[in-house]
Amino acid sequence: MHVVQYSGGIGSWCTAQRVAAQHGIGDLVLLFADTRIEEPSLYEFLSASADQLGVPLIRGADGRTPFEVYWDSRFLGNARIAPCSKILKQVPARRWLEANSDPDTTTLYVGIDATEARRVPGIRRGWAPWQVEFPLTEEPGLTKDAMLAEARELGLPPPAAYQEGFSHANRGGCCVRGGQAHWLRLIEQHPDRYADYEHKEKQFRAEFGDVAILKEQRNRLVRPLPLAELRRRTDAAARDMPA
Repeated sequence: MHVVQYSGGIGSWCTAQRVAAQHGIGDLVLLFADTRIEEPSLYEFLSASADQLGVPLIRGADGRTPFEVYWDSRFLGNARIAPCSKILKQVPARRWLEANSDPDTTTLYVGIDATEARRVPGIRRGWAPWQVEFPLTEEPGLTKDAMLAEARELGLPPPAAYQEGFSHANRGGCCVRGGQAHWLRLIEQHPDRYADYEHKEKQFRAEFGDVAILKEQRNRLVRPLPLAELRRRTDAAARDMPA
């Protein structure tokens, strides 16, 4: 069996295309772990791309959203540690694999490209005893723009996040692993989503103290940077701009 860890991002899509071309689609499975906050166009891309390949899309889900995980674990996810990634993505996928595949006859595929090849050893260790392959790392000249063009040529509009300037399409832009530039883009593109996460973070801070999704360094000290403060600075800078 060939199982692609299918996030809905363009890298995992391109990986599925490479696996299908090399091994056929007879025993190909697209395995998607749903965080329940993905952007609508990503869900549409998942379904359309699975139909285009003619292979099943398997959906696994913990059932919780990232912030529900943070409350349950009493820990706010951030760029360094994100419990949502393990609990909402890795655990449901492993649960499906344990119930439906034999590690001796199953290969997993992960959609990282040559620029992320440093991650290969850790990913392989994390998914043992399954064998894991990374087809895109074998194409060092392949760019994200080229992958997006491939999808469009097949009549598959990629998730809207790419057109909006995000580097990834996951979590509807509300990914705690993103840095300040990522969240500033979210303010610009989806202020409603930013406001929702700002409110959720504020509630979490009221319960657990001075913690935040983002951090900043000032005077050699690293400290939390709440989303409310980042928005306040952004609004102040906009007001100070000359008309």
